[in-house]
Amino acid sequence: MKAYEQMTKEELLQEQEKLQKEYKGFEEAGLKLNMARGKPESAQLDLSMPMMDLVDSKSSCLAEDGTDCRNYGEMDGLPEAKKLMAEIMECEPEQVIVFGNASLNVMFDSIARAMIHGVCGGKPWGQQGKIKFLCPVPGYDRHFAVTECLGIEMINVPMNEDGPDMDMVEKLVASDPLIKGIWCVPKYANPTGISYSDEVVRRFAKMKTAADDFRIFWDNAYCVHHLYEEPEKQDKILNILDECAKAGNPDRVLEFASTSKITFAGAGISAMAASEKNLEDVKKIMTIQTIGHDKLNQLRHVKFLKDRAGVDAHMMKHAAIMRPKFEKVEEMLAEEITPLGIGSWISPRGGYFICFRALPGCAKRIVALAKGAGVVLTGAGAPFPYGKDPEDAVIRLAPSYPNMEELVMAAKVFICCVKLASVEKLLAAKN
Repeated sequence: MKAYEQMTKEELLQEQEKLQKEYKGFEEAGLKLNMARGKPESAQLDLSMPMMDLVDSKSSCLAEDGTDCRNYGEMDGLPEAKKLMAEIMECEPEQVIVFGNASLNVMFDSIARAMIHGVCGGKPWGQQGKIKFLCPVPGYDRHFAVTECLGIEMINVPMNEDGPDMDMVEKLVASDPLIKGIWCVPKYANPTGISYSDEVVRRFAKMKTAADDFRIFWDNAYCVHHLYEEPEKQDKILNILDECAKAGNPDRVLEFASTSKITFAGAGISAMAASEKNLEDVKKIMTIQTIGHDKLNQLRHVKFLKDRAGVDAHMMKHAAIMRPKFEKVEEMLAEEITPLGIGSWISPRGGYFICFRALPGCAKRIVALAKGAGVVLTGAGAPFPYGKDPEDAVIRLAPSYPNMEELVMAAKVFICCVKLASVEKLLAAKN
């Protein structure tokens, strides 16, 4: 198979004609497929259905400390729920508050609270000038939507193979007191699948910041989401809370996690882990904001998952469904795209995404072509603040939601679109 860049104009025109015929066939097939968001497949959600039977009208609704889960109380979570989330996040129960079904909600509230009330007694961010956040890219589009919604300026930081460009991060946070935070997905990052190295985590913990109220928003969404059972194929990262404490910066980080892709995506439990000072700051506003979170759901989760060993066993059931999908997409890309020299990707060992990098200037065209053929992809530019990919090259693929038959068809369409957009680009360069 000859690389496209080595083809003559005549060869490219012949390839374009062949691809246009293939694409027309997909258009006429009336496909309705979706690889846009990292949603679990129905088979994954089915894994947690037994949880629905664990708290019913005949059940005791008392927590281990005697709390009646049907009533008000236990604002920061049931003791057993705090213990479960602490085991998932690899910290202590005393460092945890358990919230409702979505960690994104907790992150939004945390930044909004800082904008209105400040951080740990400090001046409200909203009264300090034009607040800024660092955004490792490619990154999670919903993170960027939160900071954009709250009027915070976003600064791109490139992602390396072991995490964000820490030389750039350290320089920026040390020089500008209006830089108040950074978004991080430290393990199996969305969308690259990268996990932060020990050095990156330690540099985050010990770096000098111009702002005393700087916070790392450590979204550990995929902390237990391995694709492989073998320990040597599972990424491990240092505990950021421990490293910040060792470095003399115990209040620097707010860590978030949830069971959204462990149990039910719309009905899990979420948690924040942080220092005592940070947690007390959160609780002051939280007691005004809510009369308590859903303790029956917390109880249900504890009865079902039990402990970290139970979580790990459950996640291997997810992996058995997810792994073949990821491997199939990568196999097809390696066979069809790699020899042509028109795209690359990082092979993730966990998480929910494959980050595909097309030829510069092709991502929007690929996504538009796919939509025209009945395959919905995440919008080009979504993994960047303001939806602006400076190279128009990155596309986030989410293999989880379609079943295998649908996924193979969606991947075929995607590959055709990548080829067609690449040929168009190369032909335009020869004119």
